[in-house]
Amino acid sequence: MNIKSMAFASALAVASAVVATAAVAADISGAGASFPYPIYAKWADAYKKDTGNGLNYQSIGSGGGIKQITARTVTFGASDVPLNAKELADGGNLMQWPMVMGGIVPVINVEGVASGDLTLDGDTLAKIFLGEVKTWDDAAIKKLNPNAKLPSAAILVVHRSDGSGTTFNFTNYLGKVSKTWAEKVGSKTAVEWPTGLGAKGNEGVANNVQQTKGSIGYVETAYAKQNKLTTTKMVNHDGKVVEANAAGVQAAAANADWAKSDGFFLIITDQPGAAAWPISASTFILMPKEVKDAAAASEALKFFAWAYKNGDKMADELDYVAMPAGVKDLVMSKWADIKGADGKAVPAK
Repeated sequence: MNIKSMAFASALAVASAVVATAAVAADISGAGASFPYPIYAKWADAYKKDTGNGLNYQSIGSGGGIKQITARTVTFGASDVPLNAKELADGGNLMQWPMVMGGIVPVINVEGVASGDLTLDGDTLAKIFLGEVKTWDDAAIKKLNPNAKLPSAAILVVHRSDGSGTTFNFTNYLGKVSKTWAEKVGSKTAVEWPTGLGAKGNEGVANNVQQTKGSIGYVETAYAKQNKLTTTKMVNHDGKVVEANAAGVQAAAANADWAKSDGFFLIITDQPGAAAWPISASTFILMPKEVKDAAAASEALKFFAWAYKNGDKMADELDYVAMPAGVKDLVMSKWADIKGADGKAVPAK
């Protein structure tokens, strides 16, 4: 492990310790998506200092979060994959809502190429992950980057090995821009990858790409930013070359109509808009509508309400995008449907 990777792992360990230690003060437990882990850890630290209450959040992937909330082993689950009405019902009458938005960005380790030097489009990215574009000097990449000095080195694909909402949104995008991808691979939290090396979590992908020359992977933008990974630009839905940042995610979310979504089921990949980042995603909280531990559920809702009110600046610092005020109000109005064993609404204040 190199110095950057050690620093990144150390930072995650410190954040984990902060979150886990805080759980002693208040019995709030959550598990799931690694995509929002950096902002949840940052919010948890600030919330602990502000209120004295804490949060224990396990970054185990969206699939794990869905399983744990379905089994009721945590107070809330977290997933980057929105569940449809049937899935919410099958999970034991669950409620979901979007907490924050962010971007997913290709990250590379190519000799002589710095962040933003290389541009990819959706079709070429799909061909790379299909194993059809095999070297960095392939004609498809050279056409998009005529002035770049690209080596003839082989491309090593790094992908998630665990059930992952990041993978769901990444493959959802590839399926929208590549018919071949849609037919051969599809879009799920875990897919049969045509090529490449698997790694667990955004952390695992980030570390593998950082350590392996010629590699390409995909991670949440905060991981790329925190670990100083080399990122690519992308050609978006409107044919414009854009960078992965908060403004691009905000532009992608501009067309999102949460009020008309069915149970907040909405996917924001490959959105139109000149500035839109094409691989944008929302991350969701999952809680039962009928809870056994009303006190723990109440503490969780208080934390989410606090994050909605106080967390926007912290989200922006990590290149996440806060939910619009109107969406926050709509979400909080739905919390009245979460009830304890006595049939009364769980307090969120």
